Amino acid sequence: MTDSYPILEYDPIREAMIEPARVIQPRDIPVHCVICFFKEVIDKVIVEQNARVVVENHWEDGPHNIYEITFANQRVALYHPGVGAAVAAGLLEEAIAFGCRKFIVCGSCGVLEKGIAVGNLIVVSGAVRDEGVSYHYLPAGREVKAHASGVAALERTLLRQGLPYLVGKTWTTDAPYRETKAKIAARKGEGCITVEMEAASLIAVAEYREAVLGQVLYGGDDLSGGEWDHRG
Repeated sequence: MTDSYPILEYDPIREAMIEPARVIQPRDIPVHCVICFFKEVIDKVIVEQNARVVVENHWEDGPHNIYEITFANQRVALYHPGVGAAVAAGLLEEAIAFGCRKFIVCGSCGVLEKGIAVGNLIVVSGAVRDEGVSYHYLPAGREVKAHASGVAALERTLLRQGLPYLVGKTWTTDAPYRETKAKIAARKGEGCITVEMEAASLIAVAEYREAVLGQVLYGGDDLSGGEWDHRG
């Protein structure tokens, strides 16, 4: 350990004081799970697919229930992960403890390349760890790689659906209001094509818990130029 910066004091001891596997009772829950950041989509699926609640999960900000639907004759779980790395990672920990093991994450991002339009899809190949959560799950390092099986599953699905997509690295940050021009230029220089708030943490938690996780991002606002473009 180092006494310089607490964020670098990675502890390899596996057992935490509040260990999810000890405090959460596994449920009869699907192995496959979709983590969706778009609440309106979840609400639509709940109604149209007659989703049922398999876990009533209440946090201080409200319910984060896990739902179940049947898709292509397969049980699939579904939940909203909140916004931000800390809550998203905590809810992923709980979903794994309940019994989910294979995750696809659908979220949004800012784009760092001008040519990425609103709605373009980006499969995350890895993330620059400019957040805090991942440093508690993995030794300090600049990047974390996405699970190859998760990336491959997303690519197969998008190709089968005939949907165009990119594969690339994202910049995960806790501070969207501190994305300065210098930092944006530096992240672009190391190959990041998007910026968001959760990917590095989710990848790290999944790797630590030996779960499979892939993430696809939906292109949103544009930070590639001299001025921020919200793009609606």
